[in-house]
Amino acid sequence: MTLRIGVDTGGTFTDVVAFDEESGGIHVRKVSSTPDDPGRAIVDGVQEILRQMGGADQEGAERTMAEVAYFAHGTTVGTNALLTQRGARTGVITTRGFRDLLELGRGRRPRLYDLQADKPVPFAPRDLRLEMTERVRHDGRVETPLDEQDVRTAAKTLRERDVQAVAVCLLYSFLHPAHEERIGEILAEELPGVHVSLSSRVLPEFREYERLSTVATNAYVGPVVSAYLARLRQRLAACGLGAVPHVTQSNGGIIPFEAAEEFPVRMVLSGPSTGVVGAAGICLAAGHPDIITFDMGGTSSDVSLVRDGVPKVTTGMELDGRPIRTPMLDIHTVGAGGGSLARVDAGGHLKVGPASAGADPGPACYGKGTEASVTDANVVLHTLNPTELLGGRMSVDEGAARAAVGRLAERAGLGIEETAQGILRVVTANMARAIRVISVQRGYDPRDYALVPFGGAGPLHASRLARELGMRTVVVPPTPGAQSALGLLMTDVRADFSRTRIQPFAAASAARLGELYGELAAEAATWFESEEVAPGDRSTQRTAELRYAGQNYEIPVPVPEGPLDGDAVGAVLESFSTEHRRLYGYDSPGEPVEAVTLRVRAVGSVPQAELPREQPGGAEASASRTGVREVHLPELGGFTPVPVHSRELMRPGNRVEGPAVIEQMDTTTVLLPGDLLTVDAHSNLVIELSELTEPAAARR
Repeated sequence: MTLRIGVDTGGTFTDVVAFDEESGGIHVRKVSSTPDDPGRAIVDGVQEILRQMGGADQEGAERTMAEVAYFAHGTTVGTNALLTQRGARTGVITTRGFRDLLELGRGRRPRLYDLQADKPVPFAPRDLRLEMTERVRHDGRVETPLDEQDVRTAAKTLRERDVQAVAVCLLYSFLHPAHEERIGEILAEELPGVHVSLSSRVLPEFREYERLSTVATNAYVGPVVSAYLARLRQRLAACGLGAVPHVTQSNGGIIPFEAAEEFPVRMVLSGPSTGVVGAAGICLAAGHPDIITFDMGGTSSDVSLVRDGVPKVTTGMELDGRPIRTPMLDIHTVGAGGGSLARVDAGGHLKVGPASAGADPGPACYGKGTEASVTDANVVLHTLNPTELLGGRMSVDEGAARAAVGRLAERAGLGIEETAQGILRVVTANMARAIRVISVQRGYDPRDYALVPFGGAGPLHASRLARELGMRTVVVPPTPGAQSALGLLMTDVRADFSRTRIQPFAAASAARLGELYGELAAEAATWFESEEVAPGDRSTQRTAELRYAGQNYEIPVPVPEGPLDGDAVGAVLESFSTEHRRLYGYDSPGEPVEAVTLRVRAVGSVPQAELPREQPGGAEASASRTGVREVHLPELGGFTPVPVHSRELMRPGNRVEGPAVIEQMDTTTVLLPGDLLTVDAHSNLVIELSELTEPAAARR
């Protein structure tokens, strides 16, 4: 078995990438997503790429699923179930007196100055939230033992109310999980077949509301994700797949399907996370360790920051107003994709997103939709091929795109091209705001980073977006339209283990801290064994979330491996002071520091795909030029003849000056006037931007 396959399911397209370990070749295929049954598009895409590879074989031998040694998948099934509120009927079991915590939350309004803003509706309605007689103190001591008869009565009530999932979250269970474990055993007896989530397993950390919200979310999507992965696993096996299929987690690592079914909340960012991991690896090898990734697909744009070749990690996020706490890459998402729909609001202003045409009906230019989308605007302006996409496999209806944008132009009182250009300006501003969230608001200057666009629409908008942020360099990877699928072949298996123990972080407590890290390391070792990771492929990374005594928010700081003695504690405290100054502008030497949550990340290395390096082709790029197209560029006053190049024909060393359009099967890259593109040794397109601005007449 020599094939490794990664599949990423998006809102409009499903991307499949195959890596042949024998030849070193990488093959890419895009097929239309099937929202009613995402697994159908996955199997179709894999079978298509196997046929494609068979036809490319010198002997014309057919490639089969039996040759696949590794299969990894990034999915948005869980995320979509949350956003559309189509999860399971969920019950909650909690400590007596905490039934309404899901609705009380932190007692804050969602938007400070909006008196009419509604809080999100809990996934578990009040009649399905039941209380247990038990109580654990803040130090882990049992004050009131668990009443098991209460549990059995609650189980009977939930069975009568036809629940499909149950979330269990007891007060201070992260210190004393025995009560939750016993409830889990009783529910397994009383409610066979019902998905049960225990907060002491899902999130063994403090802050009761966030822990309850996370475990309720895990239970709500559990049956949906489990059923999806089980169906897909069976479908792949029926097609001949013998390898264990893996799925991406939000932390950028992968785990087997069966392991993922227990903790679906860890897959909220399953789709975009591996794109960031892959881009970080590609750009680090190419000499760009500090990057901001920009993944623009059909429905949304996902942005993330990578520093020194390492993606930034966070411990949680809010999704549709609900907090989710689990280790994940620091990815910020906005509803700005190629399928995002444009509209004119009540005040006559042009708006774009978050509503999207999706895969069905899709943008108007695909032949079904009628509303103007970002893709339609690009077709009208000819920045996108107005006749065909996907290397000729998909036809484009320019007339339908102009009609859709034209109807919007009438409502806005503008010309068609002016409206289309306005759509691009608005969506660019939306994406720039998203990047400022993960850069400026985190204390990083985007001008110090290179922009790395991928996704089907990323390179199309990258040059304008970089200018909006003052960035001077854009790096377009070799297969940007399928970057997330390729990233699945460039990541490792990973798991995160954590423990909340609030105590001083000082030399005097080093021994106790070392014991806690030892317990987490033991959990990691057990996980390594369960995943059959060879000893030589194992590694761990330790962090501590620290704060000054009296603060309510923590800062994660790396903790070096090895004995945690006084010197090691001092080094960690110095790192904490440095990071505190960077984030808040000051530190407080001499103030006591507390450790809140200790973490260990376990990483198991797996063989990874490597992009082949091609022979240099010189600076001249005339061999890749395939024609000329009239493209609307406001910088030059309107439609202008622009050379079109085929990326497949470009070689390392080639240079192209803007304006120009670079086309490939999975995306289109646009160079604005003054841009200079160079193909580097790794076949990345490195674009150095000019500071050209639009004429005043074009901006009005």
